Formats: sequence, C-alpha cells, structure tokens
Amino acid sequence: MKVIICGAGQVGYGIAKQLASEQNDVSVIDSSSSLISAIKETLDVRGFVGHGAHPDVLSQAGAAESDMIIAVTHYDEVNMVACQVAHSLFNVPTKIARIRAQSYREPHWQDLFSRDHMPIDVIISPEQEVGEMVLSRLALPGAEETIRFADNNVVVVGIHCTEQCPVIDTPLRQLSGLFPDLEAVVVGIRRNDNLFVPQSDDQMLEGDVVYLAASRGQVRRTLGIFGHEEQEASRLVIAGGGNIGLYVASAIEKRQSRIRVKIIESNRTRAIKIADSLKRTVVLHGSSLDREILAEADVNNADTLVALTNDDQANILTSVMAMRTGCRRTMTLLNDASYPALARAVGIDAYINPRSVTISKILQHVRRGRIRGVHTIDDGRAEVIEAEALDTSPLVGQPLRDLNFSDGVRIGAIYRNGEVIRPNGDTRIQAHDRVVLFALADRVREVEQMFRVSLEFF
Repeated sequence: MKVIICGAGQVGYGIAKQLASEQNDVSVIDSSSSLISAIKETLDVRGFVGHGAHPDVLSQAGAAESDMIIAVTHYDEVNMVACQVAHSLFNVPTKIARIRAQSYREPHWQDLFSRDHMPIDVIISPEQEVGEMVLSRLALPGAEETIRFADNNVVVVGIHCTEQCPVIDTPLRQLSGLFPDLEAVVVGIRRNDNLFVPQSDDQMLEGDVVYLAASRGQVRRTLGIFGHEEQEASRLVIAGGGNIGLYVASAIEKRQSRIRVKIIESNRTRAIKIADSLKRTVVLHGSSLDREILAEADVNNADTLVALTNDDQANILTSVMAMRTGCRRTMTLLNDASYPALARAVGIDAYINPRSVTISKILQHVRRGRIRGVHTIDDGRAEVIEAEALDTSPLVGQPLRDLNFSDGVRIGAIYRNGEVIRPNGDTRIQAHDRVVLFALADRVREVEQMFRVSLEFF
C-alpha cells in the first residue's frame, strides 16, 4: 500500500514507523527539514520538505499513485486542504485528517465534509478521543488500560498484579475451573520489558500487567478477582483546563451528575472562559504545582486527580504531589514515550498517551480486511483488534482448536447477535461474528489475512 503522511511530528512519525515496519510504501511531507532528515535517517520511508497541501509537493511524493493520505500536521486547515487537493487533483481513494477545532464538527455544519464539499473520509479529533479514553478509565479505576469494543459490549483491560492479587502463581488453564462462569480471557502479559501472548500453562506473577478481554457486565467482577475493587470516583480534580480537561468536565456534567469536579487552570483568561461554559464544576485559577492551590482544590480528600496539562513533567510532579497529600488515585497525560516507565516507578496509577490514542484511531482505517477497531499496546508492540468475520474468512466454520494460530495471536471474545461468547477449543466462528483479539506487532499482517475480504480494501 502506498501512503502519504503530511506532518512528521509525534503522530506522523508514529504512523510512519508502524506502516514502514509492515513493508508499506510510505512518503512523509513536512515543512521542517530537520524533522524530515530525522525520519529518513531512522525509518525506511521517503521524505519531502515542503507544504503538505501544495500540489507540486504532493505530486513529488507520489500522490497520483497513492492509496491513502493521512494529514496530521499541527494545523487543521492545512490538513483539510491537503485532503481536498489529494481528492480533486490526484483522486486519492482514502483521505484521513486530524482536526482539533470542535467548531468544524458542530452538528449544523455536518455537510462540510461531505463528498460534494470537502471529501474527507475519516476525521480524527485527538481531544475528543483522549477525553473519551479518560472517561473510560475513570469508570474502571482498577484498570491501567481500558479499551472498549463491539459497541461497548467487550472491554479489554490492563490490570497490574500486586502481591495482593489472589490469582498470581496460578496457571491460566485453572482460571476457568476456579471461575467457570467468568466471561473473561487473558490475552496478553507484560512482564518487565517483555510483552507476550501466554499459553495455558503460563502463570501470572507479581508485577505483571495482564491484559484481559471480558464482557461489559463481567469487568468489575474480573477486576475484583485480580485484587482491584476500587470504587468509581465521586470527587475528581482535573489539573489543566485545556481542550481535553474541558471535554472531560463537560461530559461528566452531562453523564455523571454525582461526580463533583474541580479544575485547576494556570491561565486566568482560560479559567474564566471554562468557568463560564461549565455549570457545576468549580474552576480554580493557579498552578497545579502550587501546594496552596492543591489544598484549595481539596486534593487530599479527592478520589482521583487527572493531570491533563501540555507539560509531561508538570503532570508527573502534580500527580506525585497529589499522592503525597492523600489523593487516592492519579492519572496523567504523557506525550513523551520515555516517561511511562518513570510514571510507574513513582507510583502513578494510570497514564494516557495522546499519540497512541490518535495512532490507534488512524490504524483502524489503515488495516486491510473488515477491521472495526484497533488499539495499540505498549507503544506499538502489540494491537488489540476487533474484526468482522465474513464468509470469505478462513476462520469461519472450523473449531478454534483446528485453526493454525501463531503463538503471537489470541482471541479474547466473540460478539454474536448481541451476546458475548468466551471462546474455547470447540468454538466455531460464524460469518458476521465480531472477533476481539490480541496480536503482537509482527503478527498483525497475519490477522489481516484471517479477515480478508477478497480484494476489497477498507
């Protein structure tokens, strides 16, 4: 597949790295010569210095022969025009644009991105995607990671195994005997720096992060079995009143009226603006690194602090200060891929990487086959995928035990006619089943082939 990526920042680099590793023909455009030099030196891609929306630059990058353009520059308007030019002049089949400004997405302007006006096939809104991820994590506070599939009926959670975990040192094959009615399957384990798909004789050890697929109704019970029975927050402090912080507070006001929210925002003008737009949320002007402001926000009595500023270091320090003053749980936004290990080392309960969230959303539309959802795990070392099985899929009709799965792939759940099925060796996948599975990065292409739909491309 030939792909043009406009923008060589963190998201553009991440997408280029992922696609290049899968032997796709990738061209990257950016106005920064230093970023293009860096990406050409580290990845097997072609780089072009120039404006991503200019026809001559797109032509040099091979737009006429490309299957897809992914526009993820820092400017919404450049991304939009790049997709328009790619469509109008080069007839690029699939166009994906990152658009941050919510004004473009107001319901009464929904025709803007129709094929007759500005034909963008997929719009990625990072603030909205990250905001929803924060809300999902808040709903299941015992999980390090929470990803929802199959219309929210299947949930994949990452759970940290502490010494209090009742099922550590227990072979996986015994879990179904101990909990025969539990609709949950262990699909992956991260142990130290090793991420792997476990076999039935493998055990979970203290310190492991275990990834499980469970039906929505069984998630809280599953967390309890693994020693995590934390209650959902009723008192929440948000450090950072930017687009993500405002989105989370607004959503909570609409959906979770019992949660009391306080926002700390360092910019006075912004603090006044968000205070005017929220009804029940208390907005405090000041720095989240100021002990007096944290005391005024009553962090010591808060159930959860979520650090959502644009500064990773400030987010980590704010979380540490909150923990030391008595806050029960912390969650932090981390853009730099080198910080999660530090966050875990200092005791931060959960973190969210906006780049990973955005890349996951884009990969959903890059994957071949009937792929409905994708989420990257551990900075791209694995993916959780939801795929629909059609009649042409080689998986359909055979017992799972007879299928030739590689060691790096495990099916976690099957969603059929409104029911979540826990797979076993006798299970047969039917056409139109939605299959949620865990795959190591070097096995993703194999998964695409499992769900291939003749020569059709999605």
